[in-house]
Order: sequence, then C-alpha cells, then structure tokens
Amino acid sequence: MHIVIIGWLYVAMMMAITERSITAGLLTFFFYGVAPCAVLFWLSGSRSRRRAAKRKSVADAPPSDEQLNHPDRTDARPDQ
Repeated sequence: MHIVIIGWLYVAMMMAITERSITAGLLTFFFYGVAPCAVLFWLSGSRSRRRAAKRKSVADAPPSDEQLNHPDRTDARPDQ
C-alpha cells in the first residue's frame, strides 16, 4: 500500500511542478496529494483505533461479582 501512496504523491508533485505559480503548485500538491493520502491513512487506521478503544474500556472496567467470587484453585494441591 505504501508504494501506491508514494506513486500517488509523485504524480501529485509532477502536477504541482507544472503549475504557473508557486501558490497554485502548493495548493495542487496539498489538495491532490497530501489531503487524499491523509484521509486514506485515517480511514485505514480506524479499525485499529476502534480495537484499541474497546481494549482500553474492557481493561478499565471493574471486575464482576462472578470474577471476584470464583475460587482460583491454581495453587492448591490435593494434600493441602
């Protein structure tokens, strides 16, 4: 995916170079190159941000009564 982004930015840069003024070139590069790439990266990272938020909310939740009253029994041996 990164190679596609690099290629797209290259094409946008070539388009910006052919503009008549520096301002038009910068605006062309921003609106045809940087802005679409930023949106693409933001959309592709939304799934991982959602997973991280869910993981954080589960980790911050207090333990339930079932978890608190459930005997562990992992350290007890039959002779104890």
